[in-house]
Amino acid sequence: MTRWWSATSIRVRMTTWYVVAMCLMLIVYAAATFVAVRHEFVEQLDDQLHDDFETAEAYLAPGPDGRVAWKGERRHDPDEDTGRGSDVWAMDGTQIYRSEASAALPAVAAASTTADGHYESIVVGGHHWRAFTGRTIPGGREVVLRVSRSEDRLRQQLSEILVVLVLGLPLIVALAGVGGYVLARRALAPIDHLAVDARRITAERLHERLSVPNQHDEIGRLAAVINDTLTRLESSFDQLRRFTADASHELRTPLSVIRGIGEMGLRETRTAPEYKEAIGSMLEEVDRLTHLVETLLRLSHGDAGTVRLVAEPIDVGLLMHEVVAALGVLAEEKQQRLTVDVAEEVDVRADRLVLREAFLNVVDNAIKYSPPQSAIDVCVYRTGEQAVITVADQGAGIPAEHRERIFDRFYRVDEARSRQSGGGAGLGLAIAKWAVEVNGGRISVEGGATGGSVFRISLPLCPSSRPVTSHVHTTTQHMGERI
Repeated sequence: MTRWWSATSIRVRMTTWYVVAMCLMLIVYAAATFVAVRHEFVEQLDDQLHDDFETAEAYLAPGPDGRVAWKGERRHDPDEDTGRGSDVWAMDGTQIYRSEASAALPAVAAASTTADGHYESIVVGGHHWRAFTGRTIPGGREVVLRVSRSEDRLRQQLSEILVVLVLGLPLIVALAGVGGYVLARRALAPIDHLAVDARRITAERLHERLSVPNQHDEIGRLAAVINDTLTRLESSFDQLRRFTADASHELRTPLSVIRGIGEMGLRETRTAPEYKEAIGSMLEEVDRLTHLVETLLRLSHGDAGTVRLVAEPIDVGLLMHEVVAALGVLAEEKQQRLTVDVAEEVDVRADRLVLREAFLNVVDNAIKYSPPQSAIDVCVYRTGEQAVITVADQGAGIPAEHRERIFDRFYRVDEARSRQSGGGAGLGLAIAKWAVEVNGGRISVEGGATGGSVFRISLPLCPSSRPVTSHVHTTTQHMGERI
């Protein structure tokens, strides 16, 4: 049953639920209606019996012998008389009067009759009667008076009402089912159109979008969400294509060099030193390939979330000093001045090795793309609940249209200039972005006030970090001197 239900269409399920709900509501409504009508009919009959009781009291009067007697018959329509009856009984149980209509009714228990009277239903010979019995005192003599009316007509009317409700219920449910199916079909028709449009969209046609007939209803909002998802997929596919092309290019270059060196070595016999030089060149290209593959693997692990982080309190100033000390030799080779200004006790909670790799890549990028004898300024400070690290260089700068993509893998602003300046494969800033974000931070780039670029890293401060003091450490590296 469950398998069949899950295999049915939404239209059928909606119609089924609608019919079941409608059927239950109609049953409850019909039952409530029948009970209310029956109660109303019975109340009307009881009111008529009460009026009959008051009318019958007028026919009771004491006779010459002092006993209560019935003084006359009421004139009514013959059809009505057959359905009405009156009984009068003395308190000792002696019958004083009984009409022809009530002759079949059982005797009244006078002793148990209360002064307020009571209503009761009596069944005699397959006929139903409704009676009201009470005490009355005509001429000072207390007697028991019972008036009755037949319930057969009332029951016949109730039976007719019940038949109408029972026979009308299936018809109404059937009409409700047809109407529910038509309504569900019309309501779900836009989804069928969305399904047809979605089948046309493939990896080669991700630029197409679903039509949104009404942006304000639920289906329109669903189509808008799907279109947003397609936009993100298109962007991801474009990045994947660029990544595949760039990775192929980066891998092809060293492989071509290795192949070329090997072919040259096989063309003719070489001396031992020449073979050593060729093998050394091939090993350099292998090292480059190894570094590239390791970097790609590190990024893929980061994307998959399989890198295990060890978060600990870190003094950002001390970590930046270590990074500057490690890269000081590169700055000395280009006669660059590398300065670090660090505010005291700027602590964050992060993975030390991963965060160090981010700082290394950002500072190394500034050294590579800054001209000789230029200045690179690194500042570490805190603002609000954030630790901020800025790395400002005096290079050519990054145009505004490239700043959004500078952290993409294999992306270079100027491919030729990047090669000439000894740039890598274009993965350093991508790794830096991942390393910062995986530690809960954010990295961005902007233009410097006097040219160049300013890379800004923001990280949440460690909760136990102390307030900022006015003391500042300054480390300067210039042409091999460290102060």
